[in-house]
Amino acid sequence: MVPQPSTRSWRRYTNFDGFTQDNDPYAEHDCAVMTVDGVKIIWKIDYYDLTRTYHSPNAADLNVTSRVMTVMLADEH
Repeated sequence: MVPQPSTRSWRRYTNFDGFTQDNDPYAEHDCAVMTVDGVKIIWKIDYYDLTRTYHSPNAADLNVTSRVMTVMLADEH
């Protein structure tokens, strides 16, 4: 059975600020591996155009970018 994320888990993903040169060498803050409620997870943020069909032409511009966060179990990667 797949563990269901709790509200506390979602807060941990979205408030994560433990970026280092080792886990974020390009200082993009768009991916992390962490343990939440005893489960090792990976999360990442992708930057799409507003139709979510292609990559955004400018990820820093919210007028042309839709951000999508994916959270997965590390052992499924």
